[in-house]
Amino acid sequence: MFDIASSVLAILLLLPVLVVLWLLVRWRMGKSALFVQERPGLHGHHFPYLKFRSMTSAVDAHGELLPDAQRITHFGRWLRRSSLDELPSLFNVLRGEMSMVGPRPLLVRYLPRYSQEQARRHDVRPGMTGWVQINGRNALDWDEKFKLDVWYVDNRSFLLDLKIILLTVPAILTAKNIEAENSATMPEFMGTTNPQPRESSRS
Repeated sequence: MFDIASSVLAILLLLPVLVVLWLLVRWRMGKSALFVQERPGLHGHHFPYLKFRSMTSAVDAHGELLPDAQRITHFGRWLRRSSLDELPSLFNVLRGEMSMVGPRPLLVRYLPRYSQEQARRHDVRPGMTGWVQINGRNALDWDEKFKLDVWYVDNRSFLLDLKIILLTVPAILTAKNIEAENSATMPEFMGTTNPQPRESSRS
C-alpha cells in the first residue's frame, strides 16, 4: 500500500518534470526517450525496467556498441548525477514490479553468476533506492554491495525503509559516488571467485 500510494503521489507531483525530461531526452538523444530493458525482480522473474536514456546507440565499424564512456552524453551524465533518469521507474513501482526501497535491479545475465548468498537479494522486490545507495553506491565493489543488499533483506522494516528514503534525498543532492572509479558506469559483475552452486532464476 505504501508503494502504491507513494508512487501515485510522486507521479502526480512530478508529472510536469517527467514531461519536460521526456521532451529533452527526445531532443538530445532522438528516437525513444525511454530505455527499456528486462531486469530480474522478485525471485528473479523478469520485468521491463524503465528509465530515461542517458546514452546514445553509437556503434563501431563492426556494428558493436561503443564503450559506455563514449556513448554517454553530457546531458546523460547530468541525468545520472541528478538521478532524474530513474524517475520512469515510478511506473514499475505502481505496477508492483518494484518497491520504493530495495536492492537495485541489475542485469539478467548476472543471475547465474551470483553465489547462493548473493542471490538472496532477489528475495524482495528491487527498489528505486536502497541500503547500498546511502552507504557508498558505486564507490563500493560488487561484494560490498551484495553484502549490504543481503543485510537489507534480513533487516527490512517499514521504519528502515523510511530512513533510507529520507537519507536518499541528501545523497541525491550531493551526487556522491554516482560513477565507479575510472569508469563511466559500474564495471560488469563477472561472478565471485568461489561461488556457491545455485539454480539460476528464470522467468
